[in-house]
Amino acid sequence: MQERELGPFQVGAIGLGCMNLSHAYGVPPSPDVLEAVLLRALDLGVTHFDTASLYGFGANETLVGRVLSPYRSRFTLASKCGMTGVNGTRVIDGRPETLRRTCEESLQRLQTDVIDLYYLHRWDKQVPIEDSVGALAELVREGKIRSIGLSEVSADTLRRAHAVHPVAALQTEYSLWTRNPEIAVLDACRELGISFVAFSPLARGFLSGALAGPADVAAFDAKDIRRAMPRFQGDNFAANLRLLDAYRTLASEANCTPAQLALAWLLGKGEHILPIPGTTSRAHLEENVAAANVVLSADVVSRLDALINQRTVAGPRYNVATQTEIDTEEFGAS
Repeated sequence: MQERELGPFQVGAIGLGCMNLSHAYGVPPSPDVLEAVLLRALDLGVTHFDTASLYGFGANETLVGRVLSPYRSRFTLASKCGMTGVNGTRVIDGRPETLRRTCEESLQRLQTDVIDLYYLHRWDKQVPIEDSVGALAELVREGKIRSIGLSEVSADTLRRAHAVHPVAALQTEYSLWTRNPEIAVLDACRELGISFVAFSPLARGFLSGALAGPADVAAFDAKDIRRAMPRFQGDNFAANLRLLDAYRTLASEANCTPAQLALAWLLGKGEHILPIPGTTSRAHLEENVAAANVVLSADVVSRLDALINQRTVAGPRYNVATQTEIDTEEFGAS
């Protein structure tokens, strides 16, 4: 696989987002299936694995540590703090003492002495970003983490954090149907030499072609986080489905699958962009990784940009409650 820079590291252009192996989309498959996905990713040349203390309230880090720690020298390990599970409830807490404790717990679960890239998963707006990043800088100096990342923050917050300690990577949602990074943070990352990690690059399954109609949404597990996302609800979802026929046609013209089309589009948006699609399927993993070899024509890219963008997609990406927890720029905001 072609490589790109992830902060100070060289990694495969397409990484693996490990969240849905344990979290967010319903009951995960059996442990042997999950282990097979992780090991197959390593075999395919994936060298960037992204987890978090939140995912499965520690279960995801435990899984990654158990399966991949024997191969620790072969990949770059990313995890996150600042949003964790406390007594079964998701809590955002960016206080320095909490970040330090979370890091120690993560190191144990991941069965490693050091985490290569450690993100502040969410900025706790009750704590100055400078204080949270200062705590992470202490962990760098102590050798517990090698570099610092931020997730779901604005360009302004990124600059404030970067002034305290160099930020290696910024992670936020980016795909054809979520263009918010194009407002400011993509340019800020390029200017400051910061890698941009795109999570949910397949629009939470929408751009994979797996969702064909309302019945597919109705079949979501009761704990599937997409149930609370406006783009998957009612009239919004019906309007978004109408984009898919033309989208599939473009994938056919490009001689790739719908998922590969979305990933190739992202890779073409900048050398500093690294998508991390997630999956519980070995077949889908292989399909996603193969997107690194897809080259799109300028005509296909132009038509994709016109077809799916912030003006043609119906509904915001988060509900009101979740939106208050993030710091990203929004289209139409003054």
